[in-house]
Amino acid sequence: MVIFKHMKQNMKHYSVFLSSIFVFYCLFTIIEGRKFHSSCKKHHKGYGHSCNSTTIFNIMSFGAKASGVSDDSKKLVMAWKSACKVPEGVVQIPLGHKFLIKPVTLQGPCTGHVTFQIDGTLLAPSKIGSWSKSNLFQWINFKWVQNLTIQGSGIVDGQGYNWWNPMKSKHISDIKPTALRFYASEDITIRDITINNSPQVHLKFDNSRGVKVNNITISSPGNSPNTDGIHLQNTRDVEIMYSNIGTGDDCVSIQTGCSNVHIHHINCGPGHGISIGGLGKDKSIACVSDILIENSIIENTLYGARIKTWQGGVGLVKNVTFSNIQIVDVNFPIVINQYYCDKSLCQNQTGSIAIKGVNFDKIVGTYSTQPIHLACSDEIPCTDIDLSDIQLKPSRGPLGGSQLQQALCWNSYGKSKGPLVPYSINYCLRKGGDDSIHPISGSSNELC
Repeated sequence: MVIFKHMKQNMKHYSVFLSSIFVFYCLFTIIEGRKFHSSCKKHHKGYGHSCNSTTIFNIMSFGAKASGVSDDSKKLVMAWKSACKVPEGVVQIPLGHKFLIKPVTLQGPCTGHVTFQIDGTLLAPSKIGSWSKSNLFQWINFKWVQNLTIQGSGIVDGQGYNWWNPMKSKHISDIKPTALRFYASEDITIRDITINNSPQVHLKFDNSRGVKVNNITISSPGNSPNTDGIHLQNTRDVEIMYSNIGTGDDCVSIQTGCSNVHIHHINCGPGHGISIGGLGKDKSIACVSDILIENSIIENTLYGARIKTWQGGVGLVKNVTFSNIQIVDVNFPIVINQYYCDKSLCQNQTGSIAIKGVNFDKIVGTYSTQPIHLACSDEIPCTDIDLSDIQLKPSRGPLGGSQLQQALCWNSYGKSKGPLVPYSINYCLRKGGDDSIHPISGSSNELC
């Protein structure tokens, strides 16, 4: 009886132990289920594994060497094509590995949403001679893609050092590759990744719609030529936010055909600031509207908030706001330049892109050359320009000294309201200049 009693007690303790294990397992399963959605199984083709409706295609499963030296381009394309064929496909670039990728086009449309998960490093060819002359426009090209997310903790490295050396790159072409390019694509989200050292533009959107860029880092040296951070062209419905961009050219460049663009909480510098243009080169048509750039810091750049157009162009820039911008040691913080020229000399031409409804509000900080430079066309003035709460003081560095340069407003109409520093801003803009006095040409209105 004593033995039976002890056995009964042991069984009771063992039952409690098993119950505890079961409860722990259930809790663990719930927690892990929230994290991973379900347990995974191998894809029927053997290249990926599925978690619920999501199928993951690791580039390593397609035979990628991940040495940073062997060409893994075809393996990336294979992983993309597989992910493109399922409802929820994931292309996985795993952590701790480097993949050499030569120029590729990742093409849609796809069956459903695709996630490009970059946790490792993608490397462009470092030697110019290894690039084909037919593939100089871009490195990784996304074409006709809808509903795509690019995310991760990884790096996209353009290895552009040799391209920036004119002695090394002149024997190929004046064309240099863009790192990531999106053409005719829609509903694109890019977040968290780092893009470094592109031969030219880092991230480019052409003829696209529904773009969201969040918490990314773009970096190249301040002396790397034409390495714009983000370049928008014929693209609308864009939000760029909470990102750090420092390059050798514009942090963000907004070109013709762009509308409904919202840029906020950007740290810009080094570079040439945040720019609209240059527009209208070779007498071309340019239309830009509804641009809001706010709550950002621009530091150690050549320009700050800028609009630039070529002489002779046709079109219209309207409804643009730069608001709550912190300026730190910028040469020219506020600029409209309708005499833009990227050569030593450009021929004077008649006609210009009209600029109307531009608001510079709460632009505060330090400059090193000139606080405001508004050089508008002799033939078509800038109208409805607002300067409000502008407080710009000279830098104490060697370029700024104690001199307080005068603001320049040439053929610019609008109104100013305080506080305004330097004081010359109060007398910079001309009064009047509404549509009844300086109507926008019919061709500009019709084209845009």
